[in-house]
Amino acid sequence: MKHRRGFNPLERMAAHRKAMVRNMLTSLFRVERITTTKAKALEVRRFAEKLITRAKIDSVHNRRIVSSRLYSEGITAKLFTDIAPRMKNRNGGYTRVLKLGQRYGDAAEIVILELVDYNLEDKKKKTETGAKKKTGAKNVKSA
Repeated sequence: MKHRRGFNPLERMAAHRKAMVRNMLTSLFRVERITTTKAKALEVRRFAEKLITRAKIDSVHNRRIVSSRLYSEGITAKLFTDIAPRMKNRNGGYTRVLKLGQRYGDAAEIVILELVDYNLEDKKKKTETGAKKKTGAKNVKSA
């Protein structure tokens, strides 16, 4: 039976597992979409959902709790000012897991963990305009 088995240890020591989850949470909130294995994604998802729920109410207490679980103060600020307000009308289910297939080397199932309101088209437009600004490319008509 599987009673009282609250988490997947992922075959790691506690400190390594905690650091890995914190790192993946920080990456998820920074870019809003990460690619990882299914087991890791399901474990990180549990923590991400709780942090987003906590961030929906902006208070000093909630900021300190969220900040203790993330590495970057900038990401904590982004979570409270950008991500949580977008999720205000949701009662949970802030992330989704999309299956990609199996990894070539060890056949581990690879998935994408992303925030539900992630918009791929907007991200592509931002990267394209950023690339044009960096390279200084201009629209030149060819003769």
